[in-house]
Amino acid sequence: MSTGFSSSSCRFADYFVTCGLDTESGLEPDELSGENFEQSPLRRTFKSKVLAHYPDNVEWNPFDQDAVGMLCMPKGLSFRTQTDIRKPQFHSFIITREDGSRTYGFALTFFEEVTSKQICSAMQTLYHMHNAEQYDILHTPPTPRSPEDTRSTQQLLAAPSLSRLQRFNSYDISRDTLYVSKCICLITPMAFAHACRRVLEQLHQAVTSPQPPPMPLESYVYNVLYEVPLPPAGRSLKFSGVYGPVVCQRPSTAELPLFDFPLQEVFELLGVENVLQLFTCALLEIQILLYSQHYQRLMTVAESITALMFPFQWQHVYVPILPASLLHFLDAPVPYLMGLHSNGQDDRTKLELPQEANLCFVDIDNHFIELPEDLPQFPNKLEFIQEISEVLLAFGISSEAKPQCSEGQSKLRVFRSGDMASDKRNGNLAGSPLNSYLLRENQTIARLQALVKRTGVSLEKLDVKEDTSTNKDSKVQCDEEELKKHQLNIRVREVFANRFTQMFSDYEVFVIQPSQDKESWFSNRDQMQNFDKASFLSDQPEPYLPFLSRFLETQMFASFIDSKILCHDDEDKEHTLRVFDSRVDKIRMLNARTPTLRTSMYQKCTNIDEAEKAIEMRLCKIDHTALHPHLLDMKIGQGRYEPGFFPRLQSDVLSTGPTSNKWAKRSAPAQWRRKDRQKQHTEHLDNDQREKYIQEARNLGTTLRQPKLSNLSPSVIAQTNWKFVEGLLKECRNKTKRMLVEKMGREAVELGHGEVSITGVEENTLIASLCDLLERIWSHGLQVKQGKSALWSHLLHYQESKEKRDATPAGLGPPGIIHDTERRKSDAGCAMPPLKVSMIQDMRHIQNISEIKTDVGKARAWVRLSMEKKLLSRHLKQLLSDHELTKKLYKRYAFLRCDDEKEQFLYHLLSFNAVDYFCFTNVFTTIMIPYHVVIIPSKKLGGSMFTANPWVCVSGELAETGVLQVPKNTLEITFECQNLGKLTTVQMGHDNSGLYAKWLVECVMVRNGITGHTYKFPCGRWLGKGVDDGSLERILVGELTEDRMCRTPPMQQSPGMMRRFVTISPNSKPKLNTGQIQEGVGEAINGIVKHFHKPEKERGSLTLLLCGEYGLVWALEQVFQHGFKSPRLFKNVFIWDFLEKAQVYFESTERSQMTQDENWQMRVRHFCHFMRAINSTPRNIGKDGKFQMLVCLGARDHLLHHWIALLAECPITAQMYEDMALLKDHSLVNSLIRVLQTLQEFNITLEASLVKGIGI
Repeated sequence: MSTGFSSSSCRFADYFVTCGLDTESGLEPDELSGENFEQSPLRRTFKSKVLAHYPDNVEWNPFDQDAVGMLCMPKGLSFRTQTDIRKPQFHSFIITREDGSRTYGFALTFFEEVTSKQICSAMQTLYHMHNAEQYDILHTPPTPRSPEDTRSTQQLLAAPSLSRLQRFNSYDISRDTLYVSKCICLITPMAFAHACRRVLEQLHQAVTSPQPPPMPLESYVYNVLYEVPLPPAGRSLKFSGVYGPVVCQRPSTAELPLFDFPLQEVFELLGVENVLQLFTCALLEIQILLYSQHYQRLMTVAESITALMFPFQWQHVYVPILPASLLHFLDAPVPYLMGLHSNGQDDRTKLELPQEANLCFVDIDNHFIELPEDLPQFPNKLEFIQEISEVLLAFGISSEAKPQCSEGQSKLRVFRSGDMASDKRNGNLAGSPLNSYLLRENQTIARLQALVKRTGVSLEKLDVKEDTSTNKDSKVQCDEEELKKHQLNIRVREVFANRFTQMFSDYEVFVIQPSQDKESWFSNRDQMQNFDKASFLSDQPEPYLPFLSRFLETQMFASFIDSKILCHDDEDKEHTLRVFDSRVDKIRMLNARTPTLRTSMYQKCTNIDEAEKAIEMRLCKIDHTALHPHLLDMKIGQGRYEPGFFPRLQSDVLSTGPTSNKWAKRSAPAQWRRKDRQKQHTEHLDNDQREKYIQEARNLGTTLRQPKLSNLSPSVIAQTNWKFVEGLLKECRNKTKRMLVEKMGREAVELGHGEVSITGVEENTLIASLCDLLERIWSHGLQVKQGKSALWSHLLHYQESKEKRDATPAGLGPPGIIHDTERRKSDAGCAMPPLKVSMIQDMRHIQNISEIKTDVGKARAWVRLSMEKKLLSRHLKQLLSDHELTKKLYKRYAFLRCDDEKEQFLYHLLSFNAVDYFCFTNVFTTIMIPYHVVIIPSKKLGGSMFTANPWVCVSGELAETGVLQVPKNTLEITFECQNLGKLTTVQMGHDNSGLYAKWLVECVMVRNGITGHTYKFPCGRWLGKGVDDGSLERILVGELTEDRMCRTPPMQQSPGMMRRFVTISPNSKPKLNTGQIQEGVGEAINGIVKHFHKPEKERGSLTLLLCGEYGLVWALEQVFQHGFKSPRLFKNVFIWDFLEKAQVYFESTERSQMTQDENWQMRVRHFCHFMRAINSTPRNIGKDGKFQMLVCLGARDHLLHHWIALLAECPITAQMYEDMALLKDHSLVNSLIRVLQTLQEFNITLEASLVKGIGI
């Protein structure tokens, strides 16, 4: 992809290079490429050299000898004999410079006969030595001395037998001809792959064909280096190769950037579904490793995936072809996209990869892809696959991967719908080309067809594109296959680009423009948010969120928004941004006319045709023709060559170009040339001040865009690793900070400061990215990889060594729980000792969860659990305190062995203890969890004489337990059930049996046995007939107790002691005045309103807001208590008594047909209906419990304000309330009614425990 564009050159090519065997220095084995010497000499690799390059240097693109040599022949020299296949191979490569700019290389590798006698005899000698070694191994079985020796002997005897020796002995100087590889290469500023390939193939053909070429080779090389310009943007260019014209064309500034690799090949190799998964991985900046025996395939897949990302750009390590000597780079703990050459013999299992927890591995040749866990789906994935498949089908390409010819360059078939219909051999039916061609063997398409049928489109009408190129032959200047490639490429790319224009059509609204000047913006870049993610996500359809919330956290998205902030006017914008913005504007204009925004309606790409026309226009009418090659001023006798050998060219004529060349601009001062380059090549990642700033500001371990290909001394490798360590630490600091700011921000909102900015999805995303970071840290500098998750493997080693050290004697019961059988039941203080902190115990919990199948999943679950328990930093510190183990597992340079950095890292993680996460409880919703319940009776009136049988029922946000009997002698119970989520209520009661069935309960404690969360449910009331309000069961509302290290803002308190005073001894209660009561009601209602204004995933417990301390029930209780007439001595009167009297009055007036309006009768009917239903419930709830139930039901059905109005007018009120009572003050009652009316707009759902037994 030509984004990272480097050239100030206006020439088509900067260098022509030849690489191969340097006969002067002879055969040098290439140790770095990691080949073993057991292989026969013909299969070993030897060092190749850059033999010549013309010109010597150009100032705008200095020649990098190491990089070019390594990438032209990444595996070094290969030798063959006349019996081997020796077809020329073409591949391209890319060199990324320090500043992120790129140059491209195109190389053709072919075999030439070895003429040097020394080299041939050296090869013969190597063979003699090799055969002798093999022979020794066969005929001298060593005498085994130890079990290990025995084993090696057995292996050796399985070594080659004699018949295999003959095959090894495959070079004989007297009868065999030896061939060696050689490579010719063009280094160019832009990736015109097809044109370069033609130039090189024609040059190679010139030396291998029996007839000499029309002119010396120097003429053609000189022409392509100095006389062929780059085509200007939006134009096409034709120049001459040795045997035929070469055409290239370049998109205009309004089109998608230049891309000249065949997308068809990528889809044929991988299939649409795999390409889309790989594309998703790349967008989420997951480490990607491509694997193939063909260098060109590696390059094609890498360039295609990055090109399809338009308008985003890959920001991290990008090495499509990783030379064998740089394999240590796979250890990089940063996102990368690399290509690894396979020798074709080893299978995937032999590959030792340092980290796989977050790796996408693509085996190109076997059409197969391994994905990391928890990969979110790309939005509208099925419809997207459908749209791409239709484009491919129009060119006769199946959307499934298919086995390929070995060359990998499959020819584009000309494919007419007519032929397809009549193709009886394939059993195709004329009526339905799509069906027959694809559906039978392709499940994806079958699924799609079902989906499409539901939307009412028939696939049968799909137009399989008529092949129109035949009648264009007269006009189009390139061959038909080339035109087809361009058409297919642009169609697929437009479909991909359209996805982003639709998805981000209104992104500009959410860009946060910096308030300060650019300088200070740059210096605080790390702390700044540049995009309002929360608002953007809240507008997106639900299914998009898992993908989008992760994508918005990537470096590529941040850099895209940065460049948007930095370019205010169109002049400034870099090419991709300008093209993208103009498309977004188009969509916005369309949407203004037909608003489809905010839906997940799939909108297909509509501008394919104009993009295709632009290319066809350029190819039909060539805009520029370069000078023809001509004879150069060469001495007589120069320019001759020997057939079959690519000659050493005459450097004197090739080292400098023509003095007056209208494209060279040699005379222009460098600075002016640079400005000009910025105008002319808008596709560069310009390395001026601005880009440098973005790079510095963003530099999260991305300093290494590409490894230095030269100088692989240990000190350089050490320095590279040091950069990694610093990058990891910086990334850790930024991640923890971001997570804390988000979390604190949200909790500050709950306390009433500021606005909320994080969604549940986003919190999950942040935690997932923390897990990825931990995996990368743990896999940096590993000695030997074991399992896919480096962190989990380290934990297992620790567990194993710990268990060996303290093999506990049996009979101590489950570890991790402090046994305290001596505990006095009445002592509430030590009712529930905290769980013992045990890393091993937490691991066991995770190992016992059968739903988690993989190591990566286990590591993530363990991290989530540790974060929820606020033990992550402590556990990891404990894990790393075993220095022996760390030394055994990690190399010296590993992050985990850099003491200062490790300390800082643990310190950053410690800051998570400042906030409450429920990232384990909320994610693993189906697992079984042990709970421990303890009932604490009042110390004063001990329950020692209590005879009835108590029961409890625990409810949480996810589920409830049902009734559990509690043994009355211990008053505690441990049970296991499916995750209840955060606990909200406990219903408790007893069966009223025995002589003394009265019980004063202080509170109930419930603990989650895995996360250690302990909830306290205060009660402070009696349960029993004829005592307190006569209740045999109560609903208690709970809160999380903080026995942990710290606390964030407290959750709402539960019903406290105040309520108890209200009814037990009316005289001692604290009197509230009307102002305080109004304030209380206002606060309670406010809490409920705020609850409904939060995103659904983050709402707390509504039960707390209704029935908790200072909740709605409490507030209305105060309203009804105010001015309530004091009863006679020793008799408590409850609000419920007043309500029952009112009910009797209303029922009698209703029967006596007193004339009241319809509205009034309706309200009365409702009120009496609810009172009757609550009174006839089979549950033994007391009068206060019934009042609570009435308030909850009234709130649910939006009737509370009607009832208050009714009761204020009711004569019973006059009897039972003092004159100064709130209920008798009209203005106060009216304001109360207005406040209660605000609840009408909310859909209140009550927890089952609050309304059990009520059939309304």
